[in-house]
This record gives sequence, structure tokens and C-alpha cells, in this order.
Amino acid sequence: MKRKFYGDAKEYWSEIPSTVDGMLGGFEKISPTDINGSKAFLRPFLKIGKGDTNTHRALDCGAGIGRITKRLLLPMFETVDMVELNKKFLDSAPSFIGQDSSRVGKYICSGLQDFTPEAGRYDLIWSQWVLGHLTEEHLVGFFSRCKTGLTPEGLIVVKENVSGSGETEFDDVDSSFTRSKEDYTSAMIKAGLTIVKEERQKGFPKGLYSVFMFALK
Repeated sequence: MKRKFYGDAKEYWSEIPSTVDGMLGGFEKISPTDINGSKAFLRPFLKIGKGDTNTHRALDCGAGIGRITKRLLLPMFETVDMVELNKKFLDSAPSFIGQDSSRVGKYICSGLQDFTPEAGRYDLIWSQWVLGHLTEEHLVGFFSRCKTGLTPEGLIVVKENVSGSGETEFDDVDSSFTRSKEDYTSAMIKAGLTIVKEERQKGFPKGLYSVFMFALK
């Protein structure tokens, strides 16, 4: 079951073009609203926004071609590492990111279920629109490993669709789960994380799933 779940997702993404529209499932127009919402959520935690978290190194999980790396993380952090399952997307990232790609430290080709961050390496670990591709067991394990990858004042941010029904929904087209908010918070707590802030993304078109941001330590 797990092998098919992960294999089907890998196959789906292998057919997707290496573009922002491809990364966002045809919703490229929401990207500026998404990035602005993320900046406003993140900045108060960082030293540049009078918070406690340094801005030396961030990790972009499920990074795709680097939309979030380019538009959110590199403007705020000295160095960004990218982890992404699809090698085609990673290979496209330097040209998409442009001259600032010189500040991308590592391009890591891996599924998150198999990925372990280096202990104490990251001031920020950012995961967005990718955790639905993990089983519940692997989600808890991933959160737990991320916790050990943080610097002392480091932060994990999760930004994900949540189901309106309160139930976990499965999409067999891209082989992913849309979890309820309660399922996400339960997995975070099981992994030993503390939710320090949560907020709903505003300004997305009607008809899309609600999107929530969680800051975790």
C-alpha cells in the first residue's frame, strides 16, 4: 500500500511541467498572495522582525523548482537548502531562481519520508503543500526529525490545505491526503512539537481548500 501511495505520487509529479503554474496546479495567480501571507506570518519570529530566530540557514521542503526559496526564503535568509523528490524540478531550480541561486547551499533529491535533516543545521524548516504526500506514520516521523534539525531558536513552519469536512480526504489523482486541521495538530503534538502560532491564509479565491499556517518549536 505504502509503495503504491508513494509511487503514484512520484509518477503524477513526473508529468507536471517545471513552472510556477505546474507547482501550483494551475493556480499561478495565487502566488503573490501566498508569498505575502507567508512573509507577514514569518517575519515577527525572525531577528529582522524583532523575534529570536536567526536568518543564517533555511530549508525548503518539497521545494519543487524553488518558488518559495526564490520569493520568500532567499530574501530573508543567507542560505537556503532545498529538498525535493523530483530531480527534474531540482535541475530547473537554478535557472528559475536566477543569480541568487548562488546562495542555495544544497539541492537534496529525496522524498520527505526518507529525509533526515542534519542535526542543529536550520534556523527555519519550511514545509508547504507537500505533507499530504506522507502517510500519518511518516508525517509524525518527519516532524520529529525536523525538530532535531533546528538550531536552539529555530522554527518549523507548516502551510497546508485543510479539509472543510473535518475528515481526511484522499485524492487518487496525485495520491495525496487533505487532512483536517485536528489531524495536523495531533501529528505535531505526537512528534513533541509545540504550536506557537497558527493563522489562516487570507485572500485566496473561493472554492479552494482553507490554508493554515502553523509555527512550531
